[in-house]
Amino acid sequence: MRGRGRPPARPGTGHARTPHDRGAAVLEFAGFLPVLLLIGLAAIQLGLVGYAANQAGSAARAAARVASQEDTGAGTAAGRAAVGAGTDVSFSWGGGDGTTKATAAVKVPTLLPFVGTGWTVTRSATMPDDDR
Repeated sequence: MRGRGRPPARPGTGHARTPHDRGAAVLEFAGFLPVLLLIGLAAIQLGLVGYAANQAGSAARAAARVASQEDTGAGTAAGRAAVGAGTDVSFSWGGGDGTTKATAAVKVPTLLPFVGTGWTVTRSATMPDDDR
């Protein structure tokens, strides 16, 4: 027979619940919550890096395609039009021997203040020149 005042045993544990256990799960979750938030923000930052790389590739292809047919000024405009609004992109040009090479550099937006600023992702595309 159980003594008076003792709470029933937890199923599967074999021991009784003590009054000192109340709120322990909430306290453990509150202690682990900053770690979960940091991991979530780091995953979003990694997604932003991938997005910037995708935008740089699109900008380089569009710029090289138009510049191979017209000129680098039109290629720059086409490359800027190929990226999302507010994306910071710059171009450099190269090529030769009947080709035009466009290199697009996109600044990666930062979500976390302590990871640093000034990250850029570059992608290049080379297109054959059109007969002008």
